[in-house]
Amino acid sequence: MGELVAFANSHPILASVVVAFLVAVLIYEGKLKSRGLVQVSTSMAVQLINKGATIVDVRPAEAFAGGHIVNAKNIPLADILSQPDAVKKKKDRVLLTVCDNGMVAKRAADTLRRAGYESAFSLQGGLSAWRTENLPIVK
Repeated sequence: MGELVAFANSHPILASVVVAFLVAVLIYEGKLKSRGLVQVSTSMAVQLINKGATIVDVRPAEAFAGGHIVNAKNIPLADILSQPDAVKKKKDRVLLTVCDNGMVAKRAADTLRRAGYESAFSLQGGLSAWRTENLPIVK
């Protein structure tokens, strides 16, 4: 330990750079942890669904009528943005938001998390990824 202190005293600029780098890494890791995992892959989504997750399709009603994941509930993004409790589920319930490409669903999941739904996730790649994996869709 004494050698480390002697080195730091001999090379103050290098020691300052190392300390600054460590602080930056800690801040970055803290931000990642606070954001948590929001987007999940199709395989992870299937696991969540099999464990009883509620599927919230955030597309407009017309798109929902054209095809959706089995047992999905249609709650358009505008409804979630204006009233996150439109989901009407217990806050500890696992929610999976879905849209066409994953971008709108991510925004919905972020909104739901800020509203207290800590287990809100979005399907990465949306229904496009779901269809690519040949997973079931109902009309």
